Amino acid sequence: MNTYRIGIDLGGTKIESVLLSPDRAELYRERVPTPAGNDYDLIVRAVYDRVRAMAEKIPGSGDFSIGIGIPGAVQKETGLVHNANTTCLIGKPFQADLETLCRKEIAMENDANCFTLTEALEGSGKGYGMVFGVIMGTGCGGGICINGKIWGGANGIAGEWGHFSVDPGGRPCYCGNRGCVETKISGSGMEAAFFEQFGRHLKTKDIVAGFRQGDEPCKMVFLQFLEDFGRALGGLISVLDPDVVVLGGGLSQIDELYTLGVRQVQKYAFHKNIQTPILKNKLGDSSGVIGAALLNRS
Repeated sequence: MNTYRIGIDLGGTKIESVLLSPDRAELYRERVPTPAGNDYDLIVRAVYDRVRAMAEKIPGSGDFSIGIGIPGAVQKETGLVHNANTTCLIGKPFQADLETLCRKEIAMENDANCFTLTEALEGSGKGYGMVFGVIMGTGCGGGICINGKIWGGANGIAGEWGHFSVDPGGRPCYCGNRGCVETKISGSGMEAAFFEQFGRHLKTKDIVAGFRQGDEPCKMVFLQFLEDFGRALGGLISVLDPDVVVLGGGLSQIDELYTLGVRQVQKYAFHKNIQTPILKNKLGDSSGVIGAALLNRS
């Protein structure tokens, strides 16, 4: 089919859009800031404007599909968004509102699912059967892809390991629980842990740099981060037993995850000789928007 593909990745700070040709070649890519203020109407309009801008670049009157990745999920029964860390989307018919504006059906998925789909089809997970994709950045999310298809689960929340509570006495999470994985092994979680222990604010990159330089406070916080990473991912592997785990998001650039972190995963996984590959993504922060475009692959 000679169908162009428009992909939109809605993030907390930026909206990225891409236009793929019928043979999946990237034709255009743009980024704009996400409207400030957590305003639903402004976000709807901004995403629609990105769709329209990409559609205007399609030669002639070529047909196109639209796929959108969001920081949440759409409930199958109601069509309303839930579990979104862009909280103004919660309880809103985001997909339906955009379909009304675009006058076209839209495929919409969780952003971690979009990341996982791309890495399974074209990235580090290519050639593996079951791929578990992890996004570790400001927050922490996950997705499952089996034989090139997203596995959403009965409730559309498959892979959402970031909101598994591992510490009932831990920090509150925006989802309403305490001590979620996201509060432990995200950038915001690492920074919060440092502040709680030492009473001063330090960015994630500075904590990692301090660890490498032998700074004791940074070592304490970062080593705990690696242990939490191992406990969370080791437990996940014990349950799901994927063929490969692919890490994405800003924290995936931390080299120690693939050495010290992997050792912690092996420590906490049920199988004592676990060989599950834990790989860095190949497509970087392009994965989410390309995955959104590839949601329609007919």
